[in-house]
Amino acid sequence: MARKQSFNSVLQNIKLLLLDVDGVMTDGGIYSTNSGDEFKKFHAHDGYGIVKLQRAGIKVGIITGRVSKIVERRAEELGITDVYQNFENKIVAYESMKKKYSIADANIAYIGDDEFDLAVLKCVGFSASPADAMPVVKKQVLYVCTCGGGKGAVREVIDLILKNQR
Repeated sequence: MARKQSFNSVLQNIKLLLLDVDGVMTDGGIYSTNSGDEFKKFHAHDGYGIVKLQRAGIKVGIITGRVSKIVERRAEELGITDVYQNFENKIVAYESMKKKYSIADANIAYIGDDEFDLAVLKCVGFSASPADAMPVVKKQVLYVCTCGGGKGAVREVIDLILKNQR
């Protein structure tokens, strides 16, 4: 858990929330059939939170190291137009989003769960991880969620942002 006074003022200025997928928007499981079809489980509460956040004028983007049609579909359902797939080096996608929207590091939040996320987590104004993130990530972030990846962690962060911007 983060110190309350250390992040409330940061959350007031968030203009962009960036999300990892596997282990953040999902529980991290990658389910495959013999025919190669892939399944992921997303949480409905996270999805509704993403819609609420966008309605409040805050942009949402996805940066993931994998490529999946399921991610494209989920992003489309939620109205997320900025989807960066196949970015093992996530800082490249991050810098692209910053430039596209002319947003400073201090105005960006990111939720990540594994080592690939560390570079971005170190740059943003508000960094968070699900409760079940890798220990090295939990040590680096400003806020560790009480919920796990794919189990409401995204909604938890969104609710914090919205509460502090009201």
